[in-house]
Amino acid sequence: MTEIERKFLVKKGKWNAGENGIRIKQGYLLAEPEKTVRIRIAGEKAFITIKGKLQNLSRPEFEYEIPVTDALQILKFCRPGIIEKTRFFEMVGGKTWEIDVFEGANSGLILAEIELTAEDEKFECPVWAGKEVTADFRYYNSWLSLNPFSEWVGNR
Repeated sequence: MTEIERKFLVKKGKWNAGENGIRIKQGYLLAEPEKTVRIRIAGEKAFITIKGKLQNLSRPEFEYEIPVTDALQILKFCRPGIIEKTRFFEMVGGKTWEIDVFEGANSGLILAEIELTAEDEKFECPVWAGKEVTADFRYYNSWLSLNPFSEWVGNR
């Protein structure tokens, strides 16, 4: 399977979180430029995800549901820097946007992502979507796990 996504910072004061967010806790068993292996608990479900190297806006992605009890144990094997966030969903122009409000060491960071079916697919950008950071590796969750947003000089 191929993942095609675009990622944007969320403008402060332009978007308000609803009440139906999903709590996410995730860790990385492996995080290299060519590949990542992630364990994620999202609400009442858990997943293992393998992602390949990003080429333009696309990369191979394989995701499988696993028992939450297994995920809790596997998280103990992950490298330091567990990501914690709450994910919200917004419909804009017939497409679903995922908005992640980060917590802990990444508190203060809010990112929005949209998955596309083609790299050149047109989409409506909401008023709360700010600077595009798709190509900026610092906003990858795998990077944030070791280099928390709260420790960035200037914080943006």
